[in-house]
Amino acid sequence: MLSSAWMGGTTSLVVAHLAADLGGADQVDVAIRWDDRDRAGADSVEFMDRLGYDVEVVEHGVRRTVDPLSASARVRIGDSETSVARIDTPEQFTLPLTLGTTTATTRIGFSSAATTSALMAVKRLGFFRWGRGDRFTRIRRALLYAPGAGGVAQVRIDVRHGAETRTALLTDPAGQAHLTAVGAVLGVQRALGVDGAPAHRGLSFPENTPIPKAVGAMLAAHGVELTDEPGSTRMPSA
Repeated sequence: MLSSAWMGGTTSLVVAHLAADLGGADQVDVAIRWDDRDRAGADSVEFMDRLGYDVEVVEHGVRRTVDPLSASARVRIGDSETSVARIDTPEQFTLPLTLGTTTATTRIGFSSAATTSALMAVKRLGFFRWGRGDRFTRIRRALLYAPGAGGVAQVRIDVRHGAETRTALLTDPAGQAHLTAVGAVLGVQRALGVDGAPAHRGLSFPENTPIPKAVGAMLAAHGVELTDEPGSTRMPSA
């Protein structure tokens, strides 16, 4: 089970859940709200510390590279309007392979508008390009890593198939470390075939789940909320 997509593959599970209702997933937009108060682990910032490298994406069925922190947008994630921009995550590469998605976009923003603005300003100065060597590692990670006492992990997922769009909000009151752990547990259960479906032989990704309509209940069993967002507007393509 290869589940390095955002938060242990939980976002990919939600995509599969929505795609099952729609009958497919032509376009997927993931918008992450990083809570500055979250008790983030050091590994999370190591993952984020790739902002100096191009992002490989699929748009309209064509693979290409784009700048990190590009294609910014403002999107409602839960009760908050959040500015988000592109980052490098594996589901942008795997969803086209597994679900036939022709455009997959993942963006991230911070609960603090000041943090987002500062990061975008540093990016415009080109720091993440010329400062991506080892000598600048401490400075880069200081910009990205400031764990707090505890926060809420929230991710908005939009899936479009044909003329229909479904939107869901993934919320973990225990934060992103817990949400990642939940993704790991669900991945192990899937590999062992103890999630209500037979074990799968060979490699698979979270979105290959044979029981996508059970995703909501599986997440809820670990205290993670999955709610529909009726009447919301799909984010623009890059």
